[in-house]
Amino acid sequence: LLLQHCLMTAPSVRKRPATSLQASPARKRARVAEGLAWYETYAGGHAEYYRHYMDKEWGVPVHGPGRSCDRKLFEMLSLEGAQAGLSWDTILRKREAYRRAFDGFDIATVAAYTPKKVAELVKSKGEGSEVIVKNRAKIESVVRNAKLCLEAADEYGSLCKFLWSFVGGRPKVNRWRRKEDLPIDTSEARAMSKEMKRRGFGFVGPTICYSLMQSVGMVNDHPV
Repeated sequence: LLLQHCLMTAPSVRKRPATSLQASPARKRARVAEGLAWYETYAGGHAEYYRHYMDKEWGVPVHGPGRSCDRKLFEMLSLEGAQAGLSWDTILRKREAYRRAFDGFDIATVAAYTPKKVAELVKSKGEGSEVIVKNRAKIESVVRNAKLCLEAADEYGSLCKFLWSFVGGRPKVNRWRRKEDLPIDTSEARAMSKEMKRRGFGFVGPTICYSLMQSVGMVNDHPV
């Protein structure tokens, strides 16, 4: 799944606002000295599962033929949409619950969910990390998006080809010096959002689309 990283012309971007958990300059220097990661000021950033995700998945290209690639892309599309209004840590802690609830994110299976199945998911028992976010609009969007992913796959040959078309089929490696320089969206993300909304996808605003691009390695935004 790993591709050779290719530098591309930088798009117009809007900068990501600084996190409210900014540390003091002295603490920043201490973290550097301790060898801690740049994302540890984010909610959950110190946890092992969060570190594993950021170090081993975030920014690594999910690209290639086959259903497994499309399934992973659909999973991340669904999780990024679920994050709307919440922290990524909240969703990451619920990741296994999402996988159980949505049949491992098998696109065809989820696309066939009935209103009864949606109602069951809305009423899922449990709290915390053991259960998905019980928001009807978000759950319904996963099912609707699954159907639209199948349509896009039929048109483009795969969901992968459709989504990666917005970055020309190759990942872009940015070389930000500070995490404060990371954008919240780009021209490519806005183009993706516009087209996906036109097709009927839900929870695909420009910021969510850019988060998806970061999570599946269409862009690598790890500061250098």
